[in-house]
Amino acid sequence: MQIPMPEDPKPPRVGLFARLRNNFLTGLIVIAPIGLTVWLIWTVVGWIDGFVWPFVPDAYQPTQLLNRILGFEGVDQIEVNVRGVGVVVFIIFAMLVGWVAKGLIGRSLIGWAESLVLSVPVVRSVYGGVKQIAETIFAQTETSFEKACLVEYPRKGIWAIAFISTDAKAEIATKTVGEDKIVSVFLPTTPNPTSGFLLFVPKEDIIILDMSVEDAAKLVISAGLVYPNGDDPTKPPKKRNGRTPEA
Repeated sequence: MQIPMPEDPKPPRVGLFARLRNNFLTGLIVIAPIGLTVWLIWTVVGWIDGFVWPFVPDAYQPTQLLNRILGFEGVDQIEVNVRGVGVVVFIIFAMLVGWVAKGLIGRSLIGWAESLVLSVPVVRSVYGGVKQIAETIFAQTETSFEKACLVEYPRKGIWAIAFISTDAKAEIATKTVGEDKIVSVFLPTTPNPTSGFLLFVPKEDIIILDMSVEDAAKLVISAGLVYPNGDDPTKPPKKRNGRTPEA
């Protein structure tokens, strides 16, 4: 007598509410990055416009210019609020200031103005800090982080992602104990990678990562949720330079 085999249980049906919820979450995943990016750009542009336009004479405001061109006067005037024009004005003004600052007269005027500002006790501290930040952010240099790496922080056995800056120089290099080469690394915080810690680590204690600096930054910002495209962890590791990574 043949014993009947039990049938495989059917997967439970997804209810209407569950399908609507899944569709809603999928829509949020698609809309949220685009919406936040557009909102951020719109907000920054509006902030720059609001900062620039009070310094522009009323005769050159968009509303006055357009109504003067169209011949509208008095109550017939139309209001114009073109967002982004202030950004263009600010860019042109910054380019003119930069062009003047590169000349001999401009450098002399800037040097005189800086000496005047630095003579005021409280103002010179604020000006010096703001100038240093601006030069760090906007300086036209090609220096950047070289590679992403792993360092043991805050103690042995715990690894953190860091970015290699340069080899230690000057007093740091001469006064560090030992013969190992010292490297300066930046250890970012999550989810804000613009803040972090400057560490001076022996080069032999650093593990260089294959991922790019951009991919490592994404990993830090996402708190470990977004990994860069790499080898499939379900498959054996690929050989690099004739050996596996564990070799």
